[in-house]
Amino acid sequence: MIGSANLNVMIKAARKAGRSLVKDFREVENLQVSSKGAGDFVSRADIAAEQILKEELRGARPTYGWLAEEGGEEPGEDPTRRWIVDPLDGTTNFLHGLPHWAVSIALEHKGKIVAGVIFDAAKDEMFYAEKGAGSWMNETRMRVSARSRMIESVFATGLPFGGRTDLPETLHDLARIMPAVAGVRRWGAAALDMAYVAAGRYEGYWERRLNPWDVAAGIIIVKEAGGLCEALDPDASIVESGEVICSNEPIFENFTKVIRG
Repeated sequence: MIGSANLNVMIKAARKAGRSLVKDFREVENLQVSSKGAGDFVSRADIAAEQILKEELRGARPTYGWLAEEGGEEPGEDPTRRWIVDPLDGTTNFLHGLPHWAVSIALEHKGKIVAGVIFDAAKDEMFYAEKGAGSWMNETRMRVSARSRMIESVFATGLPFGGRTDLPETLHDLARIMPAVAGVRRWGAAALDMAYVAAGRYEGYWERRLNPWDVAAGIIIVKEAGGLCEALDPDASIVESGEVICSNEPIFENFTKVIRG
């Protein structure tokens, strides 16, 4: 696929940050790690990757705004456009030597996500999409799964880690959905969960208490692959609410009934 100039900038930036992370991932036991709170760590590698992304993205588009996990929010001269960036989604996996983490970049225009890139550098899988141009993994067009029965479907979600108060809500979700489906997975990287729905590897995904940079790129990647994607409150914004539910179209109604209760 030949993408827009913006998408090419995003892919180039994701690859450069991914190369830096892979280098550190090979020496994960030597990483200098400081704690930001229970179950939420920041590493030297994470900060270095964000700096690479900032140099590449803001260097190419200096007027765009910026929202990222480590660096926070910076307004741009162009108030209609901003980058939403997670330099390392799946930090805990990374620090434990688990090869399931990603670089995530989204471009927002007038409050809508118009392009997204999720790069799984450990597996060299680049998921990307832009409005009206479909979803892709490397050079292959992606489509969501065609399965239409919940009992044949596999879903992904997140599970609360230490110190979070939403465990009862999550257990309630699991008690309702697990008897009705083929399986539920928790792999610890929200961006990749959404990319996997787009690729047809999962039929659906839901999670609460996420950040904008966790989900922004995944929204358009799922939609351009033919999936449906909403906040758990269907009238809310996914990016602003931090809640998401997405799946292929055939099971979306049943899936949302189970999770929304």
